[in-house]
Amino acid sequence: MESSGADKCADWASPERVELRRTVRGFTERYVLPNLDEWEKDGEVPRNVHRVAGKLGLLAAGFPENVGGVGDMIDNLVITDELISAGASSGFAAALLTHHIALPHIVASGDEYLIERYVLPSISGEMIGCLGVTEPTGGSDVAGLATKAEDHGDHWLINGSKTYITSGARADFIVVAASTDGAGHAGVSLIVVDTSSAGFSVTRRLEKMGWACSDTAEITLVDVEVPKANLVGERGTGFYQIMRNFDGERLGLAVHGYALASRGLELAVEWARTRRSSGAPLTSLQTIRHKLAEMARQTEVARVFTQKVATDFAAGRVGSKEVAMAKNTSVYACDYVVDQALQIHGGLGYMKGSEVERIYRDARILGIGGGTNEIMNEIIAKRMALV
Repeated sequence: MESSGADKCADWASPERVELRRTVRGFTERYVLPNLDEWEKDGEVPRNVHRVAGKLGLLAAGFPENVGGVGDMIDNLVITDELISAGASSGFAAALLTHHIALPHIVASGDEYLIERYVLPSISGEMIGCLGVTEPTGGSDVAGLATKAEDHGDHWLINGSKTYITSGARADFIVVAASTDGAGHAGVSLIVVDTSSAGFSVTRRLEKMGWACSDTAEITLVDVEVPKANLVGERGTGFYQIMRNFDGERLGLAVHGYALASRGLELAVEWARTRRSSGAPLTSLQTIRHKLAEMARQTEVARVFTQKVATDFAAGRVGSKEVAMAKNTSVYACDYVVDQALQIHGGLGYMKGSEVERIYRDARILGIGGGTNEIMNEIIAKRMALV
């Protein structure tokens, strides 16, 4: 028998996760909202915020217990959902939870040294990590990396550059994708580089349309010596490690999408109820009511579908096709809802400093990061045997 939508997403509303949401909302209201405008101007989130989140256990969610983690993937997605729904920016969520991009490869390797050195301090909030794949010349073509890591016996010698690196300006370490064995998929390896290493430099802090408090950097590595022990997993398996973690990243961005849409809808409803035109609230106008109704419909469809796919993915019942569908469903809904939310706010929505204006800017990255809308459609098409 087909279960109801509520049953399919029941895992997201368990008593434990309701309590987790309370913790996240309390953290957001106490530590984030009073300071968010300042962090947006500064272009980064202070390191002490990671420590606070670490003490609350928010950074451990989704990692195995044997590396200091708690809960599962859904717990981390619930945290993302609640951060954004409570009014923290999508960029803040990306900055705070950047370790979910940097650490999974290390955790999966089971390397005790790397786990002790990088994973445990990141989960506690004492260290910040990032992942370096995209390059200035080749984009995210993982099989065609220009960054090289030469085997010098007891160490690697790395030369190259990376760009669009989330948390790259603040990071204590970066998991670098580099060519170790020639061109192609089988030549890519992952190596952890301390950003304090000689020859490592942040060459540019990149200014973006949105995600203003999530620092993004271009970095360069010139003759950087790295211990051989910092190789993540087997040599030549970096491409496959990166591919395996894309689905988790995409589900996270899908949650960003419906959570931003939900927040935009909430702001639009509040504004339409209080803003008066010709002596009556905007909700007295049928066109506004119908617009809000359609926004609510698209938001709910994206939420239910994304949570269903995430729950099934965590249980091993679905794969990359469904994840791609969830990401695009959520992104398209978000694009529509936040655009209409700004329209309903009128001139105020266009002004810097309004939350709906920030949401509008933050939403634009979701159809690009983690794989563009077009790439998601290509993944779906391939699974349909259309190519």
